[in-house]
Amino acid sequence: GRNRPIISSTPTCLPLPHPIPSHIMATPTLPAAPTPLTPLQIADLHHRAQAVAQNAHAPYSNFRVGAAILLEESATVLPNTILTGCNVENASFRLTTCAEQTAITSAVALYGPSIRIRAVVVITLNNAVCAPCGACRQTILEFSTPNTQIFFPGPNNSVTQATITELLPHAFAADALTPSTE
Repeated sequence: GRNRPIISSTPTCLPLPHPIPSHIMATPTLPAAPTPLTPLQIADLHHRAQAVAQNAHAPYSNFRVGAAILLEESATVLPNTILTGCNVENASFRLTTCAEQTAITSAVALYGPSIRIRAVVVITLNNAVCAPCGACRQTILEFSTPNTQIFFPGPNNSVTQATITELLPHAFAADALTPSTE
């Protein structure tokens, strides 16, 4: 169809200006890749994100965002469980909550902190290019696997697809809180 999103290539990262210590660059062993999302699943997530963006509270920026997250199946999470969230602005701008964080918070409140996100779709109602912000990337990472897929608005009405590890390649993760034994 004419309004069907176009999937573009994943973002590229620029090299850092200084070397990174080898213990930080260590590549973790990745779990087996999950079954790829079907075009119907991606379209459903996009539709739900679009619908919930209508509920965004954005009186200051008029930048209404919706997010839909597909959770991994587990002992407490049924297959194909999807939660949504929208951004909620506040006159004290720092207190604004992003759509991605709203959806993830709802998932944790319903299913507990052991949830894992399989996919995230982010949309904007003003057709702006809009990757998840740094805080959202960190929140997504907290509840993801390295294979978690993120879909977000790209240039020319395209949809950009990336994994969380591509969006946050040198993430601050829980293992950084463990003291080094070296």
